[in-house]
Order: sequence, then structure tokens, then C-alpha cells
Amino acid sequence: MGNTVLIPGGRDVRATLDRAPLPTDVEDLEGSAGVPSPSSDAIVVACPPHPLHRGHRGDERLVAVSDALVESGIDCLRFDYGAWDEGYGESTDADNAVAWALERYDRVGLFGFSLGGCVALVTAANRPELAAVCALAPTAELGPDVDAVAALPSIVDHGIPARIVYGTRDDTAEWRPVIERATELDVETVGIESDHFFVGRTGDVATAVAEFLAPALSRSHSG
Repeated sequence: MGNTVLIPGGRDVRATLDRAPLPTDVEDLEGSAGVPSPSSDAIVVACPPHPLHRGHRGDERLVAVSDALVESGIDCLRFDYGAWDEGYGESTDADNAVAWALERYDRVGLFGFSLGGCVALVTAANRPELAAVCALAPTAELGPDVDAVAALPSIVDHGIPARIVYGTRDDTAEWRPVIERATELDVETVGIESDHFFVGRTGDVATAVAEFLAPALSRSHSG
């Protein structure tokens, strides 16, 4: 089980911090607010799917990605949104979680699934400090100012490495406009033969996300 973290901000946002194994020569010290000091100098913030459709930080796709990242030596912060706010508050929650991570880690990546994929892309557009962003089956738009398609050019302009993973048989989310714009901008895309929920393909999802984020957040890559 990871450590519970309260994300500062005006909304009630709680998270689970999954920590990579400590190196054998590093002592496990308690950090601020009872949260252990980072075991890694890199972390990925993971945004869950739609909270009104039972989306939460324990989503199996988020957990699978987190497990793969931890195995690669990267911590992962999986958070729950505050009260539903049509995508606006949820984007604020993601930005606050990124701010929490940036205060504690040298390199921060961002990941999200479904609604969370849209939130991750929108948040990344305003966070040039990010080391990478990966969206899984992202919804194209949640509102006029929460638009994954419109966010992509800013992500490219910031030089943030990005990958979008999608299910080729997904008929749940409106993901095609994101893939079309990503292709125009030479943003990397990966299709998995699956529906929106990647039933039976969770391992493939974890691989597609972690194999992109882990190298992007590695010390050698950033240095």
C-alpha cells in the first residue's frame, strides 16, 4: 500500500503515493507531513477517469501503470479529484498535484486515462516544467477551456515529450480528434486493439505507458 497524501489547494484532493524501492544505501527518512522522503528523484502524477462514472485513483489501469513505473524506479502519485466541476476543478486538481510533485522531485511526468487523459494534456499545456506526458484514451474536450486538442500545440511548443495511447475499437470516448491533431503535430501515438476500457489488455497498457515515461524521466535522459 502507498502513503496517503493530501494535495494542498482549495479543494479536497487526496492521493496515494506509490514509492519505488529504496536503494540499499539510502535510509528511509520521514519527510514533511509524515510522508516519507522520495525514494526516487522522478515521479509521475496519474489522473483518474470520470469521477461520476466511478473513476478513482484505484482504477486498474492507473494501478497497472503505477506498478510498472515503480518497477522502473519511478514513484507514482495517483490522486482523486475534488467535487465534480465539469473538468475545470479537475484540471486545477491535476495542476496542484503537479505542483506538489515539483516541490519534491527533480523530474515530473503526467499521465491520465479517459477524462484524466484530457485533464493531463490540458494541464501539461500550462506546465513547461514537465519531463513528459502520456494520455490513455483521452476524451477530446470537457469544455471550452478544457480541450485536449487545443492543448497539443502548446505541449509541442514547450518541447514536452508526449505519447497518446488509444484503443482502436474504442466507441466510448471521443478520442479521434486528439489522434488526428497529434498526427499533424508529429506527437507519438500508439494504438492497441481494444475497447475503451482495455479489457484483458491492462498489461499492454502498462507497457505502452511505462516504456515511454520511464526513459523520459530517467536521470541520463534528462541530464
